[in-house]
Amino acid sequence: MDEDATEVVFTGLDRGIEGGEEQTYARSLPLEEVRRDELLLADEMNGAPLLPQHGAPLRLLVPGWYGMASVKWLARITPVREPFVGYQNRAGYRMRKAEEEPGEPVTRIVPRSLMVPPGIPEFLTRSRHVAPGPVTLRGRAWSGWGRIERVEVSADGGAAWNDARIDRRGSTDTAWVGWSFDWNAFEGEHVLCSRATDATGRTQPDEAEWNLGGYANNGVQRVPVTVSAAVGG
Repeated sequence: MDEDATEVVFTGLDRGIEGGEEQTYARSLPLEEVRRDELLLADEMNGAPLLPQHGAPLRLLVPGWYGMASVKWLARITPVREPFVGYQNRAGYRMRKAEEEPGEPVTRIVPRSLMVPPGIPEFLTRSRHVAPGPVTLRGRAWSGWGRIERVEVSADGGAAWNDARIDRRGSTDTAWVGWSFDWNAFEGEHVLCSRATDATGRTQPDEAEWNLGGYANNGVQRVPVTVSAAVGG
């Protein structure tokens, strides 16, 4: 590798027009990211050859970053001395509130947790129905900034929070972990929530900061639930 390189550009085979520019999809990573042990060039998945829809014959995988960094159908790897100014770095995947703003680049995944909605769905109201009594809530949490240190659950829309149990099945600091929480469901209307905190102290916000592209949407998930003895009876 060029000793003076500061970034590495990964170029895929997919070609198209975006923002009025004809281009081949290409993204760069800073050299310190490329040197991470976690980076992979994958030609297999689960012991089988990588499928075309997943980026065959070769795909870059950048754990902890949003998916735009994991270039599919990889064709070329190029060290560069100057910051890469291709469309996907310069204009694509940037946090901005208006088109004319340069914005900040989308990089690592911010902390997020999601809950498996309990009970029976009511499709017209997007609510769930469960019977009174013990209910084990389960979900997943992850962050690209460090391992998940805490997951909290609320049964009253975020007024009060309690710690969930964390199942550390993640193989790396940026891998997801499972969590569970025992809820004593009593009759009435409830809003279930979960939020995650990682090792850097980053915690999910109640509402994600709005941006034009909708990136890094990690606002607290809210699951309306009706607890009624009529369920399952």
